[in-house]
Amino acid sequence: MTILEPTEKPSVRPAAAKATDAPIISISKLNKWYVNFHVLKDIDLFVSKGERIVICGPSGSGKSTLIRCINRLEIFQEGSIVVDGIELNDDVKHIEEVRREVGMVFQGFNLFPHLTVLENCMLAPVWVRKVPRKEAEEVARQYLKRVRIPEQANKYPGQLSGGQQQRVAIARSLCMNPRIMLFDEPTSALDPEMISEVLDVMIDLAESGMTMLVVTHEMGFARQVAHRVIFMDQGQIVESQDPEGFFHNPKSDRTKLFLSQILGH
Repeated sequence: MTILEPTEKPSVRPAAAKATDAPIISISKLNKWYVNFHVLKDIDLFVSKGERIVICGPSGSGKSTLIRCINRLEIFQEGSIVVDGIELNDDVKHIEEVRREVGMVFQGFNLFPHLTVLENCMLAPVWVRKVPRKEAEEVARQYLKRVRIPEQANKYPGQLSGGQQQRVAIARSLCMNPRIMLFDEPTSALDPEMISEVLDVMIDLAESGMTMLVVTHEMGFARQVAHRVIFMDQGQIVESQDPEGFFHNPKSDRTKLFLSQILGH
């Protein structure tokens, strides 16, 4: 599939998630500090099942910290996060339950270098979900095919390009059969020619109905895939609109400045 350029408009918008759907993610009055630095300030965010949200904003605005709070990779001090009916708190069981249902793809690939691609994908299903090895291998091969690298199954991560490694990371998360996928700037560490191959895989995933939150500066991807685009600045959600409104009628001056800088007009 071809990624739309930021100046192009898609011919068909994806159907927006119904406002009446019970949220699969509910974030209320979320606050987080790093010592004296107030990184997240009174964040309210509700995500419906199947909704695709792109989160953008300048460096240091709290984007990555926000999605890392959703699977408790970051501890927050105030507010609440409920994921698929499970409240994230200090209860280790709750944290483990949420992590089983929430896949995450990082800026770095975080693959085990001493394991093959296939072994990387099988590891969590076998050890966390207790899936029999034969079944885990079948599922892993299925998802490696889905991300278009089935022929790389027996190679080691160091033998792959950056784009291929990131696709392995996506396949590895999918092998846990998550209900939600979080992407933390998944293309920012890639060479330009490798970005489109990863975004193509993410577009396919979006079209399958997966609930997705994606931190990215890829505005063409946001136009093509997102139901909502959220702009963050200084730890706050400044603007939240559908892509049409976000790109053509931003309400905040801060959003307008950001778009002018990132789109060059």
